[in-house]
Order: sequence, then structure tokens, then C-alpha cells
Amino acid sequence: MSRKKTARKKRRLRSAGAHGGGFRNEQVLSENRRARRNFVILEQFEAGIALTGAEVKSCRAGGANLKDAYGRERNGEIFLVNCHIAPYVNAPPEQGNPERNRKLLLHEDEMRRIAGKLTTAGLTLVPLRIHLRNGWIKVQVALAKGKSNRDRRETLRRREADREAREALG
Repeated sequence: MSRKKTARKKRRLRSAGAHGGGFRNEQVLSENRRARRNFVILEQFEAGIALTGAEVKSCRAGGANLKDAYGRERNGEIFLVNCHIAPYVNAPPEQGNPERNRKLLLHEDEMRRIAGKLTTAGLTLVPLRIHLRNGWIKVQVALAKGKSNRDRRETLRRREADREAREALG
């Protein structure tokens, strides 16, 4: 192979994200839309998640549900609680509990920061979405504070006013 072809091939690999740079190949597998409505999002993190092989296949097939899920700190580690991942159809029947606690894979300083804010500030760790990035399943979690009913009504009013303004302009 000539030098030109080799250089061209390296450039193509680099732009495809093979060497850590380039495009971010992302696909949303499950989203928690209620989280943004019921909480004020303060800080977001991206974490890996410890799954079994059948759970990975189920997530890729759209079997994950984040509706009542939340994060909890236990023994210096962060776990995702109440995240329902449906049993994979083609897997053996002895799969285990679909709502088991799943460990979130974060850097140590991120875990300490999250744990500190969960205990002192009265915040909640809420999963926003599960997505596939470069072949790895990731969870986007956020430190959030619950909205009151008044705050929710105010958000709806503001959204309605913005919609009416957009319609009036164009």
C-alpha cells in the first residue's frame, strides 16, 4: 500500500471516531421525559452502567424504562434503582430481576461530588436517558431539585407564551 493510501485511510478512521476524536455516534434507547417536567436540572453527568449480556440486548431492542428510576449512593458507589429492563425474549428464563439495582460507572471524584450533594443539599439523582455511544450503553443522569406545582404551572405558562410569540412572528 502506498503512503498516500495509508494516510488517507488513517484520516478516514480518525474522522469516524476510531481514535477517540471525530464524530460521536449516538442513538437514544430510552428517555425520561417526565424528569425535565417534574425537576429543575442542576448538573448533568454521563455514566456507564453495569449490565448483563441479555440486558444489553434488551436495551438495544428498546426494553428499558426509566419512569420511576432514581440514583442512590451506597458504600461510596452510585446505583440506579427502579430502572426496569424487560427480559430479553431469546435469553434463557433464569435472567433475574428486571428491576434490580444497577451500578453506575463514574469517575471517583464524580461519585464523591454526587454523594456529597445528595446528602447535604437534598437533591435527587434522576436518569434522563439511556443511549448508545460508540457501541457502549451510557446513562445520562442529573442532580435535580423537585419542582412545586406552582413552578410547573409557571413553566407551562411560559412555554405557551413562547409558542404564541413564535406563531405571531412567522
